[in-house]
Amino acid sequence: MKNTSIILAGLALMVSFSSCKKEEPSLGPAPTEADATFTYAPSADNPNIIEFSADNSQVRALWDLGNGSIVTETTTATGTYPYAGTYTVTLTVFTSGGSASTSQTLVIENDDISLLDDPLYTALTGGPDGPGSKIWVIDSITAGHFGVGPDPVSAAGDIPEYYAAAPLDKSSVGLYDDQYEFSINAFKFNMITNGEVYVHNGLAGDFPGSFENLGDYTAPYPDQLDQTWTLTFGEDTTLEVSGNSFIGFWTGYREYRVLRLNDTALWLQYKHHEGGLLWYLKLIPEGFVSSGGGGGGEPTTYELPIDFETEDPVFNSFGGSTYSVIDNPDPSGINTSSRVAETVHGVEPWAGIFVDLTDPLDLSTSSSITFKIWAPVTGPCRVKLENSSATSEFVELDVDVTTSGAWEAISVDFAGSSSGVYDRLVLFPGWDVPSAGTFYLDDINQE
Repeated sequence: MKNTSIILAGLALMVSFSSCKKEEPSLGPAPTEADATFTYAPSADNPNIIEFSADNSQVRALWDLGNGSIVTETTTATGTYPYAGTYTVTLTVFTSGGSASTSQTLVIENDDISLLDDPLYTALTGGPDGPGSKIWVIDSITAGHFGVGPDPVSAAGDIPEYYAAAPLDKSSVGLYDDQYEFSINAFKFNMITNGEVYVHNGLAGDFPGSFENLGDYTAPYPDQLDQTWTLTFGEDTTLEVSGNSFIGFWTGYREYRVLRLNDTALWLQYKHHEGGLLWYLKLIPEGFVSSGGGGGGEPTTYELPIDFETEDPVFNSFGGSTYSVIDNPDPSGINTSSRVAETVHGVEPWAGIFVDLTDPLDLSTSSSITFKIWAPVTGPCRVKLENSSATSEFVELDVDVTTSGAWEAISVDFAGSSSGVYDRLVLFPGWDVPSAGTFYLDDINQE
């Protein structure tokens, strides 16, 4: 019995030591070069567009395509090479155990400048037939040039629903004098800070010397030159800049969803470092006088009626829609005027356009909003009246468009709605139908 007790005590002690011993974390094996091999081939459409594919589809991947483009988090990538030359393409793969890379040399035999003749490239940089580079600045005078809303977006759409900056709301924080230069040659990007940037308060610790300023932080920051930019086309077109460069207010992200891009407007949406929020920026070319004044003067708003004949009023688009003023493509029936608004419906079902009015609408005696519409399809059109300074205050009504391929008169009656509140008119042609087509609008009035 005595020996048995000693043996049992020893076993208990061994179990005790074993249970107290901590498990060593296992990171797994590091990847090898074999895990980072890849193949490539010209696309079926163009020998200067190359399609890459990692041999191992079970890893996180980062591609350096050798043309200034970086592609992350995908095991396939497509590179565009407008210029003949030799390019080094590198694939880096990541696992819990580390990373590994391989590189291959890609030879492009001939120039294909047509690859640069993309309307978004031209809008961003001036294009290969223009100056070749373009400087953008934040449109500090236009209401809503900077703001924040929920992630995911609410039914209100891609707008700064929680906070929209008033004109010059963030003066003297190091935001409005920053410049962003995009070049078509080698997709070069320069971030010119003029010494300071504006950063979210939760990230101020990453910027030595930063100090609190209007709720967030101003920080010393040098120019970030000779970086690159990448436009990635898809259901959501994105703009990404490289290195330590970024655009506007720093929230931890340098990839931006492009809400609108044309010759005079660059509207961006991007994420928050802790999630749950989406940030918004409106930029204009340096020297351009926008609807809000482009850095000086009073914001420009509009009075009803709007007929597009004597001026090109600036409507804001969202949800991927576009907006422009063009010659009437169908001067017939009830609308033979020479100029109309064109909007191509975006990919979001709630896509549309809006315009800010000089004064809030008096709906006590004239309660109807009227306009003419040319629609590619029949279906609902939503009309929304909104308080631009408190976008949660709104009224909205739907009306059916019953004619396609011809002009139709529309009237929406807001009788009983509050007067002196709503100074923004929002139109949703093709409501609740993604990519509904091209619509034309004219003669917007209050009656």
